Amino acid sequence: MNTLNNVKCGETVTVIKLHGEGAVKRRIMDMGITKGTEIFIRKVAPLGDPMEVNVRGYELSLRKADAEMIEIQ
Repeated sequence: MNTLNNVKCGETVTVIKLHGEGAVKRRIMDMGITKGTEIFIRKVAPLGDPMEVNVRGYELSLRKADAEMIEIQ
């Protein structure tokens, strides 16, 4: 399974599936990350947490734990 936290800076990926349950999954979906959405990895902090991404035309910072729940292609 390839997840968002394994992607390098400067790459663009597409969301296949969201893992997680309840409030965590709902929060990710409320940020605009849904199946089929393209995500551009803009910056990654030196230790990998957090990462800055572009989703649907806006910038978003994601924690490593949240990025692990996003399966990508």
